[in-house]
Amino acid sequence: MNLASQSGDAGGSQLLFANFNQDNTSLAVGTKSGYKFFSLSSVDKLEQIYECTDTEDVCIVERLFSSSLVAIVSLKAPRKLKVCHFKKGTEICNYSYSNTILAVKLNRQRLIVCLEESLYIHNIRDMKVLHTIRETPPNPSGLCALSISNDNCYLAYPGSATIGEVQVFDTVNLRAANMIPAHDSPLAALAFDASGTKLATASEKGTVIRVFSIPEGQKLFEFRRGVKRCVSICSLAFSMEGLYLSASSNTETVHIFKLETQKEKPAEEPTTWGGYLGKVLMASTTYLPSQVTEMFTQGRAFATVRLPFCGHKNICALAVIQKIPRLLVAASDGYLYLYNLDPQEGGECTLMKQHRLDGSAEPANEILEQSHDRPLVAQTYSAAVTKGMSHKLRGVFKNAQSVQEPVLSVLSLRLSVHIHLDLFPPSFHHYLFPQFACAGQTDALHVHVPTAKNMLQSVSPLKTHRRKHCVKMKVIV
Repeated sequence: MNLASQSGDAGGSQLLFANFNQDNTSLAVGTKSGYKFFSLSSVDKLEQIYECTDTEDVCIVERLFSSSLVAIVSLKAPRKLKVCHFKKGTEICNYSYSNTILAVKLNRQRLIVCLEESLYIHNIRDMKVLHTIRETPPNPSGLCALSISNDNCYLAYPGSATIGEVQVFDTVNLRAANMIPAHDSPLAALAFDASGTKLATASEKGTVIRVFSIPEGQKLFEFRRGVKRCVSICSLAFSMEGLYLSASSNTETVHIFKLETQKEKPAEEPTTWGGYLGKVLMASTTYLPSQVTEMFTQGRAFATVRLPFCGHKNICALAVIQKIPRLLVAASDGYLYLYNLDPQEGGECTLMKQHRLDGSAEPANEILEQSHDRPLVAQTYSAAVTKGMSHKLRGVFKNAQSVQEPVLSVLSLRLSVHIHLDLFPPSFHHYLFPQFACAGQTDALHVHVPTAKNMLQSVSPLKTHRRKHCVKMKVIV
């Protein structure tokens, strides 16, 4: 998280940079007065490992795992990279480039320096330049990702400034590996998993997160963050075992997705009228555009975090601290937030602690006061959605012979559904629409989101003799 170009975002803070190391065991912080490293081995305390005040205005500071090797860039010399051994206090080497350094990435084999229109690949052992990727599409944010795996040592960066193409480069064999057409809009975030076999991507639109196999480029997962509003994705991060993926943005919500393939269940006939309605609704997706039907198959968040702020740039990480899965969020408001993640139930994560990124102690009364408006009890995701969203199933009825027009909203997707009444027996009308008293009466029904969601659980295609009853849908955005 580089705040050098957004100093106003941090307010009066000294913070210029914050980032987690490759295995999420430490946090690097760059400030106007130098840089610091903190250990992430405890929830209750943010233990400072090292502090340097020799270099001012540190806008990039990257540590190689838990070693003493650190790469530093200062606003005083934005084109100069210094590589140091911080425990010995010695400078190993320094390099100057033709333009401002926007990002630096490290693994045990390579060091990558990202400029706006070029990328330099160094050998980490002797710091020699092995290869230069020149004339890349304009990349003013310095967006790139480097796999930490020795076996799959890939670099990913934008292949276009107008659409979401991802260029994948093999940094060991120094050749292009693949080009992935990931999104229609320009890229906003990239992240490899620890094995280097998966790449997560997000576009500037911010509604869909996709995961691709590397180097093949096959789409493995697609998750929907939302459709109501476009957001700016700040960061993507896999857990070390690759089972979870977090996505933070400029909103107050962090989404955590679970990367598991759903096992296909054999088709079952619905036993309730609600299940029968779900069957009808899902069968109708055959008549919808592919962009709409994709919404039914995209995964939803396994867990969520409600941050105490909105609009601040931030970076997130998934780590196991004291044997419990945690979500960590370092934000430009100058705080590190730590949340518990329930690996079985998911739901809304619980805030456990917050620490100042300058290492100073947090007043106890300030923690308690700020925690009042945060959920302190874990909930299921459906409960959180029900509480936080106003989407409902609304039915407006004119008479028993006309076409009913209920408006179904499942999570953030709103559908206007037109259903012919003769598709269902009269008893079904009273089951689904208990407020509907008699023909000719106009009334409205409100059903909460989880109820509507449950209707779609046991869905299978309609039998042939039912296909003549047309169910039409249109998307309302």
